[in-house]
Order: sequence, then structure tokens, then C-alpha cells
Amino acid sequence: MSIQAINVRNQFKGKVREIVRGDVVSEVDVETPWGIVTSVITTRSVDELGLGVGSDVVALVKSTEVSIAKL
Repeated sequence: MSIQAINVRNQFKGKVREIVRGDVVSEVDVETPWGIVTSVITTRSVDELGLGVGSDVVALVKSTEVSIAKL
């Protein structure tokens, strides 16, 4: 799967550095060339995306929200 187009302008490619799993939500730290970006997403989303340490991702930042797309 690849992203064809997206309207979010602030995109940071990086690798998952750490995942702090919770019962409902998890913190995903993404190491980018510009520093660490942290996203709080559902643990179900972490599992469905198959995220793990070292996964290539894109952090999509819009206002106060950070989304994750697996590459």
C-alpha cells in the first residue's frame, strides 16, 4: 500500500523509535531528521498497522493532532 495523495501539508518521514502500549491508547515515538514526533493513537490502530520499532512511517501533523501512516 502507498499513499497516492493527502491534503495534510506537514508530513515527517521517519522510523518508529518506541511504542508505549496502553490498554486503549498507545504512544508512538517517531524519529525524524527534525527530531522526535510523538503520536497518541489507539492500541488497536497500532496492531492493525502492524507498527513496531523500526517501522517506516509518515507522521502527519494537523493542528494539535498527529496521525501515523505506515510505509
